[in-house]
Amino acid sequence: MTLALVLFLGGTALAQQGTAPMSRSENPATTLSLGTATPGGGFPLYGEAFAEVMNAADPGLQLRTQNTKGSTENIPLLEEGRLDLALVAGEPAYEAFKGIKRVPTRLKILTALYSNPGMFVVRADSPYKTIRDLVGKPVAFGAKGSGLVFLSRYVLDGLGLDQDKDFQAVYLDRAGDGPAMVLDGRVAALWGAGIGWPGFKTMSESPGGARFIAPDAAEIAQIRAKHSFLKPLLIGANSYPNQPAPIASVGSWSYILTREALPDDVAYRLAKTLHGAEASLGAKLAQAKETTASNTVAAAPELTMIHPGVLKYFREIGAVK
Repeated sequence: MTLALVLFLGGTALAQQGTAPMSRSENPATTLSLGTATPGGGFPLYGEAFAEVMNAADPGLQLRTQNTKGSTENIPLLEEGRLDLALVAGEPAYEAFKGIKRVPTRLKILTALYSNPGMFVVRADSPYKTIRDLVGKPVAFGAKGSGLVFLSRYVLDGLGLDQDKDFQAVYLDRAGDGPAMVLDGRVAALWGAGIGWPGFKTMSESPGGARFIAPDAAEIAQIRAKHSFLKPLLIGANSYPNQPAPIASVGSWSYILTREALPDDVAYRLAKTLHGAEASLGAKLAQAKETTASNTVAAAPELTMIHPGVLKYFREIGAVK
């Protein structure tokens, strides 16, 4: 059983225990900004669904989404207090928490979103079958500032490849521009990650169809030998149209992070409302089925990185002892 599946099953059990969202009368109305990313990518799709479900579950909480350049902009916006909450991919979050090429961040985790197994997508009639077949070819690696770009760098580095030197790397202004570039031949492949990612969905539903390219078992071992924080993850069969077999790869978990000074009672309220609304969120968006209390505890690099208000609620429901 894969790690992602184990975490998902654990999260489902907790969600079934359930807890009613806080009523409007328990706290005054609170408006919070939620940073996402460029239009056409997975973060805006998730962010809109998350805000809609949370706002409906507790009308006293009003989340307002805001398009940004993605993870690398969201982190400083949170640190400057210009966003209350923001979606951040696992690799930029890892670097920020660990202080890689910067001072360690003091931001906190509200929730883990979903796992991100990374892979390439090509046209079904493409001659390319492996990652090394793409060396020297034009490849769209995602929007500038996107966490997907961080993930691809780590994956390729683990294989002894340099993203900018060994490929004709293309970085997008809008995440949604990638599929058209593959379909019309401007690039050979598009990099992406996760279940329900819009670029993969568009490619899979295109008239000619699409095919995925992920690291094989030996390459996964090679990548993890150098970058052990990347986890083996699985995209189940039929996660995308015309994808009959499961796809193994590596990746990490994305998060919603909070600004450091977000009050404990607000974080507690968000965690309680989200836990009560897990089923609704999962029904609205397939990848959001992984957004659970237990997955958040398991995916956090350290418990101290979870917001204290969230941890208080997790202890009350037994997700943390």
